Amino acid sequence: MNKPLRRISIFCGLLILALLARTNWLQYVKAEELATRKENRRVSIAQYAQERGNIIVQGNPITGSTVTDGSDYKYKRTYVDGPMWAPVTGYASQAFGSTQLESLEDGILTGNDDRLFFDRTIGMFTGEKKAGGNVVTTLNAAAQKAAFEKLGNRKGAVAALDPRTGAILALVSTPSYDPSSFAGNSKTDEKAWVELKDSEDKKLVNRAIRETYPPGSTFKVVTAAAALEHGVVTDIEAKTDTPEPYILPGTKTPMKNHSEGCKEASLNEAMRISCNSVFANLGDKVTRDKMVETAEKFGFNDDKIDTPVRAFASVYDKTMSKDGNALSSIGQFNTAATPLQMAMVAAAVANDGKLMKPYMVDRLTSPNADDIDRHKPEEMSRPVSAENAQKLQAMMVNVVENGSGKKARINGVTVGGKTGTAQHGEKNSKKPYAWFISYAKTDQGSPVAVAVVIEDSSADREDISGGGLAAPVAKAVMEAVIKGQG
Repeated sequence: MNKPLRRISIFCGLLILALLARTNWLQYVKAEELATRKENRRVSIAQYAQERGNIIVQGNPITGSTVTDGSDYKYKRTYVDGPMWAPVTGYASQAFGSTQLESLEDGILTGNDDRLFFDRTIGMFTGEKKAGGNVVTTLNAAAQKAAFEKLGNRKGAVAALDPRTGAILALVSTPSYDPSSFAGNSKTDEKAWVELKDSEDKKLVNRAIRETYPPGSTFKVVTAAAALEHGVVTDIEAKTDTPEPYILPGTKTPMKNHSEGCKEASLNEAMRISCNSVFANLGDKVTRDKMVETAEKFGFNDDKIDTPVRAFASVYDKTMSKDGNALSSIGQFNTAATPLQMAMVAAAVANDGKLMKPYMVDRLTSPNADDIDRHKPEEMSRPVSAENAQKLQAMMVNVVENGSGKKARINGVTVGGKTGTAQHGEKNSKKPYAWFISYAKTDQGSPVAVAVVIEDSSADREDISGGGLAAPVAKAVMEAVIKGQG
């Protein structure tokens, strides 16, 4: 072979090797990335080529599928009581993607998860069509319905937990939306989507886990826990050295109380009548760093609380001044919390100081309902000792029995709670948020802890209170759970 031909042969050989290398790179190294790119329409077509598995609540599906005509997508998602369950399910739309459980558990629901490989293989031999698995939740249908109906047309959210396990029993956000209204890819679906996306009411936002609010006086439970844990208070009936007026440290600004009798009030009495001065004073004595320590044991500043949907981090500022810490100790200033976070606070108190990690998926099943994964309850932290948790319980029961939480009373059931009215807006100009956190305890233990926040109300500003607006919602949720155990 002459020299020019040999060079051409070598060059062609190198081109072939480069082509083979590139092909293998695309087929094996980059295969998954290319297959899952949003620009790859075949992925979304495959997602809706068969009926999706279902999201299950207490044995009943709250989702479904229906055949669509005139589209590359054979099936589209349907929802039972869509607005009520949307904060749980999220949405699965042919045109606009998916969120929450529909997104996080998409592999199970479409049947593409590796854990369903055996089912797919058997189906090849039996001729059975590919099918999606199911997501079985921890939700309580009656509790969800009670929360949704009690909130009504008001902006707000409810989170309810089983303190003993961390199982989420209710997760409600209002105003809500119907995921069915834009599950397809027609012009009608597009119109519904645009209206929701641009809505001033932020209907697509799950306020229960993806919105933070100043928690107001409900945070005083955390401050009381810090005071007890760090030895600032040992006897909840003993007088505190709180003057009237109490001046914020390093300032000339007096702390305003909305109740009489706060001067030197005991911790128990200060919780009952919600003395700002006492808790600001205690927060200062505990110190900022130890307040941060206790708050973080309850879950504040944790940006990895997955339910499995990730909750926004609740915040207790690590860098604020002494006066900022005092204000934060009453749930104002920079303090911010999701309803889920405040339900975790109530749950830890109810569970004698043990905080269980919140979760919403009990198990994942194959199309024929065999378990392929099951959640095991997991302890998250111990924010307070059992002894101090019982002191907090006594104070929260006192709030319900003799204080501002009377509308949460349930006959024959021990209920502990804490009301809150959180100021916000420039110079506190906007209507305050109404809060209530609580738990119920029966002879069998504490089956439910609840947090309720109502963002706005048609009521006059002076009539907005956690005890008046939010406590009845919490009561309805607790009653629903307790009746279901009867």
